[in-house]
Parts: sequence; C-alpha cells; structure tokens
Amino acid sequence: MAAPVAIHLEFGGGAELLFNGVKEHHVTLPEQPEPWDMKQLLVWIQRNLLKERPELFVQGDSVRPGILVLINDADWELMGELDYKLQGQDNIVFISTLHGG
Repeated sequence: MAAPVAIHLEFGGGAELLFNGVKEHHVTLPEQPEPWDMKQLLVWIQRNLLKERPELFVQGDSVRPGILVLINDADWELMGELDYKLQGQDNIVFISTLHGG
C-alpha cells in the first residue's frame, strides 16, 4: 500500500482561472494500492480541484498542448511525464502558454 503523499501544486499563466483563481494548493493525496504517478494526479486534479472548462487543461489522459509542466523546477519531459512517481513534498507547476488575443 502506498502511503499518502503531500505535494504542492501551482497553476499560472491563466491556468489558475480554471481553479477558481487559486494559484497554489497544498494537497495530500490519499493512500492507494499503487504509488502515485502524474497520470493519476491529473485524474485526481480533475475530480477534486478543476472547477470549469476541463478541455482547457486536459486532453485525453495528459495535459493539453500549451500547458507547461514542471516537476521540482524541471521540465516534466525530463522526469518521465505521466510515468513520474510522485514523492512527498514535490512541487508540481502547471503554466498555460495559451493566450487569447
């Protein structure tokens, strides 16, 4: 059984508007049979934090193109993207690079 995981989530570049304008969230993910990974985190975010327009944040089982994801200040592409196993006190940042005009 994987223990609960306390992490820090940040949303910026306009992505915070999908989360009632709240930029920072300190969350504890519940205990579950498997270790938490980014794919499971995205599902959890959709069910527990995302307040509107999910199509602007997720596409399929990943983030929508145009959302930059950083794990502890490193591009998530270097960390294994959806397969990255979350660790306690991880800092996950989602920044929208999509802007209207």
